[in-house]
Amino acid sequence: MGTGTYKVGEPYREGGVWYYPHEQPEYDETGIASWYGPDFHGKLTANGEVFDSDGLTAAHPTLPMPVNVRVTNLENGRSLVLRVNDRGPFAKGRIIDVSARAAQLLGFYEKGTARVRVTYLARADLPAGSTATATAIAAVAAPTKPVQVASLDPVSVGPRVPEPAQPAAVTITADLPPVMRPSEEPDSFGSHGTLSAAGHYYVQAGAFAERVNAERLRDRLSDAGNPSISSIDRNGAVLYRVRIGPFDSVDAADAALARLSGQGGSDAKIVVDQ
Repeated sequence: MGTGTYKVGEPYREGGVWYYPHEQPEYDETGIASWYGPDFHGKLTANGEVFDSDGLTAAHPTLPMPVNVRVTNLENGRSLVLRVNDRGPFAKGRIIDVSARAAQLLGFYEKGTARVRVTYLARADLPAGSTATATAIAAVAAPTKPVQVASLDPVSVGPRVPEPAQPAAVTITADLPPVMRPSEEPDSFGSHGTLSAAGHYYVQAGAFAERVNAERLRDRLSDAGNPSISSIDRNGAVLYRVRIGPFDSVDAADAALARLSGQGGSDAKIVVDQ
């Protein structure tokens, strides 16, 4: 029990929203991270491992499990390689949930959420034998300019959580450029925090290959907050996004999302963009 398996998973519905797990080796998105509460400690994850709040793990709505991802806090430059072995989060706006320990090391434990970049690295090894907790993760393509975990000020990262029993070193880095691009994946977050001047929150109602479809949606949602159309290049193809914003706080974006949903924008989500 608790040894875990590699799985992609079937499409599933949560909170009225459909999610479609699939292999995503090119996954590289920017959004909002949050962290698990203590009630999940010791329970089975979606791939059959045992969740350890002291481990360096995470939950994602659609990535395969287990896989390694690099999570970079774009607000302070700290970066960790985390093991995705669970499903979530399911509120509109967050892109990933991390363990309490990971939230401490990434520097947003007390704040509750952070603007992050999530990059797929590789499949993760399965736990050996009967090891139930998430095993240590070796950093893939080890970055430069490491910051020693021991140098972190416990006061600045919230209540101290005991060090996980892991032989591999935890690497915190600031080497990744804060490349910002809007997320097309389901992403949600709660009601904490504000963004720096480097980025903003938007409520995105949809993205279309044909501009005429974007114009129809914009006109239908015109009473929800003056939606606009912006274009983006996605793998050589142009997408036309219908969005409301920018907003400087999560609360403001949440309120706009509620208005948009009330106007029939059931697929609307909160995204982060520069």
